[in-house]
Formats: sequence, C-alpha cells, structure tokens
Amino acid sequence: MTITIIITVLLFAGLGGYMYFTYKKIKNTPEVESHASIRELGDANFAAQVKNGVVLVDFWASWCMPCKMMAPVLNETAEALGDKARIAKLDVDAHRTSAAKYAVRSIPTLILFKNGKEINRFVGVKTKEFLLREIEKVS
Repeated sequence: MTITIIITVLLFAGLGGYMYFTYKKIKNTPEVESHASIRELGDANFAAQVKNGVVLVDFWASWCMPCKMMAPVLNETAEALGDKARIAKLDVDAHRTSAAKYAVRSIPTLILFKNGKEINRFVGVKTKEFLLREIEKVS
C-alpha cells in the first residue's frame, strides 16, 4: 500500500511540474505581428468595416493562448486570400460592446460576414485550409 502512495505522489508531482513549466513556456510566447492587410477593428468602426464584401473577423484577447496560436494562421490566410476577402481582428477586452453584440462567449471566435451579415462562426483554433475553404464557400 505504501508503494502505491509513493508512486501516486511522484506521478502528481511530475504532472504538476510538467504543467507549471508548460504554462511558463506558453505564457512567455511572444505575440506575432499581424499581416499588413489584417485590419484592427473597434466598436466605432466595426459596422463600416464589415458592411461590404466578405470579411472574417477574429475576436481575440492578448492573454488568450489559443488566440496566439491563431495569429500565424490568420497571417498565412490573409496572404493566400489576396483581394478575395478581408481579415480583421477585434480585441474583446478593449471593445466589449461589439463582442457582446455578437454574443462572443469563447475566444478565439471567428465570424464570417458577407455584406454586413453573419454567415458563419467558428470557435477555437482552425487551420488555414479550413478557413480558406469556408471563405471560398461564400465568396
């Protein structure tokens, strides 16, 4: 019985250490600069920026690790899209009104708009291929 307790304690200690160092590593992950064509949105300019054409809006926050993972994917997607559609980002901490209006409860949330109307929404980390396929469906 004591061997079982010792093994259990060692396993939990090892797991705790692994989680701590993984958290520290992820927390210190630098933010990726946005592609030049990705627009920063706010409450004041949101409606004007999504009213024409196809726009994929990334609702994100600087403290969100999955959001940090999406940044390079969005950059690659913006590069591949060219002029077919636009990508924009909205910081949910700084612009709570727009986030509340679209009932964003989890981040990252990506909402695909066509001429100002929500067409589809995706929650969580997605691949470039997935995003391009979804954008192509509405273009």
